[in-house]
Amino acid sequence: MTTTKTAPPAMDLEAKLDLYRCQVELRQFEERAYDLFLENYVKGTSHLGIGQEAIAAGFAAAMKPTDWTFATYRGHNHTLARGVPMTPVLAELMGRTNGLMAGKGGSMHLTSVEHGVMGSYAIIGAHLPIACGAAWSAQYRGTDQVAVCFFGDGSVNIGAFHEALNFAAIWKLPVVFVCENNLWMEYTRTSEVTAVENPAADRAAAYGLESIIVDGNDVDAVFEVAATAIARARAGEGPSMIEAKTYRHGGHSRADPGKYRPDEEVAEWKAKDPIPRYHARLLDLGVAEEVLVKIVTEVAAAVDVATDEAKAGAIPGEDLLMKDVWADGGSSWRN
Repeated sequence: MTTTKTAPPAMDLEAKLDLYRCQVELRQFEERAYDLFLENYVKGTSHLGIGQEAIAAGFAAAMKPTDWTFATYRGHNHTLARGVPMTPVLAELMGRTNGLMAGKGGSMHLTSVEHGVMGSYAIIGAHLPIACGAAWSAQYRGTDQVAVCFFGDGSVNIGAFHEALNFAAIWKLPVVFVCENNLWMEYTRTSEVTAVENPAADRAAAYGLESIIVDGNDVDAVFEVAATAIARARAGEGPSMIEAKTYRHGGHSRADPGKYRPDEEVAEWKAKDPIPRYHARLLDLGVAEEVLVKIVTEVAAAVDVATDEAKAGAIPGEDLLMKDVWADGGSSWRN
């Protein structure tokens, strides 16, 4: 195993405070989403990324607005980190017309082309080849866009994972693959069904790629490897495979209490929570406690506003049933 040797890109204190704010926003948003689920406002299931915020925040900070994000069904963090406002995301979870997709997509299909969020994908591993297609289009058109594709450790034993890496390596596509390894494939420990210790990084060499492992709970470390890999892709040097070690604090979905995980394991990883960890680092850098408290307070107020705005959205009517189903927006041409 090797790790990136590139020095971290210069980041001033203001940028670090932005990283802190982003992580706090992601955490408070998902905590509110969970509360609304218990109150029966959120329709259908959803999958929270509480504990994994540093990955979304670090990569989003390293990306250009024209770059693309491809996420899994655990995509709230990545969608918000790319700049999508909280209100339409929360409203989408509630199935309201003021939602990101007018309430038709729900939690597992968040998409905002305007913000470079090219979808959350509920089928395991399905979006890796799609990210290659986007990267290939950027290469063909001669733009400097980069596709960043996030997936869980459960995707690494899927054929699409290997096909996508092979294709990207052969064509030197501007794509960065990011495995968010939270140790559990839904309800199964990844190590019990995977032949290598590091499920993504240990397979990189098979496609001529460097094995890169990063502490996914350290936003500065994530930003460093993200900036390096994205710069390589943008310069025409081909894809990268990054494995970010992290942990989801809750179960697989909100219907899952996660009791199959040992209590000591959960406690160990919660002690590595990326937000208190970064809070302490900022204090060490000389940031006053009241500055960080103010950020937390401001975010809490913004979440309250987004909640009220989302609740105020209308319930979709029958007129939306055929919208976005056919290319012309409706089915009348078939009759």
